[in-house]
Amino acid sequence: MIKTLLFPMENYLKSGGVVMIPILVISFFMWFLIINRVLFMHRLYVKNISRNRAGELVKAGQMPDNRYQGINSLLVRQFLSSRSHDPKLDEFILDEIVVKLVSSLDTYLAIINILAGVTPLLGLLGTVLGMMETFNVITLFGTGNTKALAGGISVALISTQTGLMISIPGLYMGGFLTRRANNLKYKIAATGIHLKRFL
Repeated sequence: MIKTLLFPMENYLKSGGVVMIPILVISFFMWFLIINRVLFMHRLYVKNISRNRAGELVKAGQMPDNRYQGINSLLVRQFLSSRSHDPKLDEFILDEIVVKLVSSLDTYLAIINILAGVTPLLGLLGTVLGMMETFNVITLFGTGNTKALAGGISVALISTQTGLMISIPGLYMGGFLTRRANNLKYKIAATGIHLKRFL
């Protein structure tokens, strides 16, 4: 069963030409980063504490329960482990932690968007290579060798198709993760402002 599935896949990759290897490598890294970010942001969304509860914990100097792993819980944990008990200094510490958490949300997002944008360009390179191969066949044999002509056209079409098939969902996920990161940034900033009342 697996062998029958792998054989058409192997033929498909060979038909796409040499650019299929970098396209697949980029696809692997891009989806690895996407899955990493999805799991990271999902953890920050679920099992969160409210802003009011975060304020109560800061006022009492008490760490959130370990079952809460959301963004507000993370902010409270990091602040309580770094606070100085000097209200003015604690404000700066809180601001610094908020900035650090906000910047951590952007990690890998630019790389994901770049990788998603590179794959159609590699597909276009495959198109150019396929058309060059086709024109070389026409130069050597004329239009009589249809099998060789079909090979060049196959490289041109399959590499472009694969580049687009990888790029479109990658760009969608890049946009989705950016929106989710912006929502989390708003939550962190709002919670940071709220916690200053309890210093």
